[in-house]
Amino acid sequence: MRDEFIERLTRMAEADPRIVLITGDLGFGVLDDFRERFPKQFINAGVAEQSMTGLATGLALEGHVVFTYSIANFVFMRCLEQIRNDAAYHDCNVNVVSIGGGFSYGALGISHHATEDLAIMRSLPGLTVVAPGDKWEAAEATEALATQPGTSFLRLDKSAAENTQQPGEQFELGKIRQLREGDDCTLVATGGILGEALAAAEELKSKGCHCRVLSVHTLKPLDVEVLVRAARETGGLLTIEEHTVEGGLGSAVAENLMEAGVMPRHFQRIGLRNTFSSVVGSQQYLRSQYGMDRAAIVAAVEAMPSTKVAIAA
Repeated sequence: MRDEFIERLTRMAEADPRIVLITGDLGFGVLDDFRERFPKQFINAGVAEQSMTGLATGLALEGHVVFTYSIANFVFMRCLEQIRNDAAYHDCNVNVVSIGGGFSYGALGISHHATEDLAIMRSLPGLTVVAPGDKWEAAEATEALATQPGTSFLRLDKSAAENTQQPGEQFELGKIRQLREGDDCTLVATGGILGEALAAAEELKSKGCHCRVLSVHTLKPLDVEVLVRAARETGGLLTIEEHTVEGGLGSAVAENLMEAGVMPRHFQRIGLRNTFSSVVGSQQYLRSQYGMDRAAIVAAVEAMPSTKVAIAA
């Protein structure tokens, strides 16, 4: 996803001199071409994320479209006050790009596991919060965020589902994409873990359980209409996120369905449950350890009372 982001941003910078990329002393190699081609549109702020965000806000107030870039937690957690008080409060076009969402940097430990970011950023007024599920969504979201006003958070994963673009499909922020048909259960996923959801849907299909699969690339604003329809039309909802279950996708879905007065036949969340991810290892290993991989998704669906009949049949 990172490569798709920088490739699309490079094309955008070529056409629009307002585009500025600021890195927190990271991305060497992948950002070299951008830096060499657009030296006036590239800034290395050093290991100073708070200053980076303040600088981005100032540039945005002067009419620039700014992207700040760093690894996972560093790009938003160290400078949350500046994102809130400077960029978001003033409705600036500052796009915070987090590289390595979830367990992407699994071997580097808890400091690099981004598992609370969606909850934190979703709580800030006016922010658009995006977690693409595949490379196409990542590239399209990059361009879409640049063309809309206000502050955003773009969470890019090291993993990605296979290309899910459908023929003639146009990407739209805030609109959930339905990738699979099915009435027995709905798998609601955000981020690169979408690939696990799609793999689980295929396995369940072979067992006679047909799952609807939704890609929630935009958590805020959330496409409530599609979720309400899924809750009414299918046997249950299972949310899947490489993130704590508190405040992330599962919370957003539950909150909005309750406000809409819609109760799914069954509702469950897959994610990190009230623990720090103290285990280290590859992204796939950590998904397995914390019950977020294909096997865990299949088991969760099979345990749903509303799907047991379909699977048995």
